[in-house]
Amino acid sequence: MSESGRVGAFRLIVTGGGTGGHTYPALTVVRVLRDRLAGEGKALDVLWIGSAEGLEARVASAEGIAFAVVATGKIRRSGNPLKMVSAANLRDMARVPVGVVQARNLVAGFQPDVVLATGGYVAVPAGLAARMCGRPLVLHEQTVRLGMANRRLAGSATRIAVSSESTLALLPAEVRGVAVVTGNPVRPEVLVGDPDKAVSALGLHGFDRRLPTVYVTGGAQGSRQINGVVRDALFWLLERANVVHQCGLGNVEELRQHVAALPAAVAGRYYVSGFVGSEFPDVLALADVVVSRSGAGTLAELTALGKPAVFVPLAASAGDEQAHNARYLVDAGAAVALFGEVTGDRLREAVGALLADPARRAGMGWRARALGRPDAAERLVDVVLSAAAG
Repeated sequence: MSESGRVGAFRLIVTGGGTGGHTYPALTVVRVLRDRLAGEGKALDVLWIGSAEGLEARVASAEGIAFAVVATGKIRRSGNPLKMVSAANLRDMARVPVGVVQARNLVAGFQPDVVLATGGYVAVPAGLAARMCGRPLVLHEQTVRLGMANRRLAGSATRIAVSSESTLALLPAEVRGVAVVTGNPVRPEVLVGDPDKAVSALGLHGFDRRLPTVYVTGGAQGSRQINGVVRDALFWLLERANVVHQCGLGNVEELRQHVAALPAAVAGRYYVSGFVGSEFPDVLALADVVVSRSGAGTLAELTALGKPAVFVPLAASAGDEQAHNARYLVDAGAAVALFGEVTGDRLREAVGALLADPARRAGMGWRARALGRPDAAERLVDVVLSAAAG
């Protein structure tokens, strides 16, 4: 937490957010850096620069981190270049220079030892301001390919921290020399889940622990696509496994009605919830197979834990990043992915092969863990401190 003005404190500006994929890695780094410095008898002062509407504003407030708002412009991408020249894009692009001026004043006033930018369009003004004020800038990229914001800022960066080795070859040649592979920070609590606690906390007493458990999630809001194919395959799944299904708050009742028509013994192996909160690490520990989207945070968590996964990439993700993320693991034999039209039959085929073959699950988990970097937050803190030291 920030206690601005402490003499000798390490001063950090964080910028980035909009979604959890950009926000939570930044928060994890702040926490790890604070603990690292406290262990050395030093203090940390933090200022987070973002947008008032983004997740980062709520996260910073909950953490007691000082927060400043700057004008930002979101570029709405399209496969048709003519659609990029929309009234909304032109209006937002006009806001970027205003945000840069605001961010420059904040950086000049705060005088950070380093600026950490974790992506999202909200990061651009503060990232550019760091260069204008001569402050070290560290970028962190969560996905396999650089996002739009980080591509814009790459030429200004002191260091570029990336999440996988495969990203290095995709970087512009002129910035590869400042790139380092750190991985994507994972919240420490995710790594220490307890399956028995999941059973107790969620009341999973109808589960047959002799069967594998499948965890299905479409992210915090749920996924109607994933919910639909799981519903179509549910009886088949429950004959072979226990299922924990995080479906989004608006979809719970429909799925409960569907499972109510199933035999009681089978239905007892199904748990559906709109949202999984503090039990999340324990649910992951219980899971033998995960069915999910393939966002960067999900990949970081599943590879750190070595969990076999069946990915259903979000087709509309920015820059098709979820498909790129999924292919990275598929090519390594660390996951299965369903691209294009996804049906109950395709889900049964993909999940069934894993449920029927414990050795295949183990091998896929081992290959996933080989790609994981559970110490990513510590590595990124090392990069931040190194950049600050020059």
